[in-house]
Amino acid sequence: MNTFDLVLFDLDGTLADTGQDMASALNLLLKKHSKPPIPYDKIRPYVSGGTPALIGIGFGLTPENPEFKHLREMFLEIYEDNLCVKTVLFPGMSDILAECSKREIPWGVVTNKPEYLTRPLLEQMGIAEQAACIVGGDTLEVRKPNPEPVLHACRIAERNAKSSVFVGDAERDVRAGRSAGLSTIVAGYGYIPPDENPATWGANWIADSVEQVADFLWNTNALN
Repeated sequence: MNTFDLVLFDLDGTLADTGQDMASALNLLLKKHSKPPIPYDKIRPYVSGGTPALIGIGFGLTPENPEFKHLREMFLEIYEDNLCVKTVLFPGMSDILAECSKREIPWGVVTNKPEYLTRPLLEQMGIAEQAACIVGGDTLEVRKPNPEPVLHACRIAERNAKSSVFVGDAERDVRAGRSAGLSTIVAGYGYIPPDENPATWGANWIADSVEQVADFLWNTNALN
């Protein structure tokens, strides 16, 4: 018996390990501005925060700064040109997608990464056609933590939110999923800043590994 009728994933830090490519893009941008590179282990925890977080740690700027927009555009251009160099599914995630297929459970992606980057990335990874829905940060006028992107994904997949689950590695994922009426799983193996505590986010479950995500998805005993 299936536990859920639809499985939705955040992209960066949940479904795919995109950190190396995003860190490389940031360091290329820093090099263009004659700034020293930042070690990957310092960048990784902030990857899920997207360009605001990365430009924040690289240049110390917030989106309100007049220089931010230009740096963001430069970063996205660099990243688009190097979209899937080292990016891979997290180990074990292909098994989850295969199990979804076996059980005839649709899965999809709801991310704040722009859709014009998300779709090509999933295509280059060879999994775009498997996805029942792909919702990016620019698909709608709002994005996570607003629940509408999650609800939009449920509508595309033609599944009820109440019988669906959202897996993500950021508090906004949990907030969006809960507000939309889905069950939520924190991907504790993802890109979580050291000053954040997933236990305070209000998720139904916290998975320390991809294997534990699978336990929560398929093993009803693990849900108790």
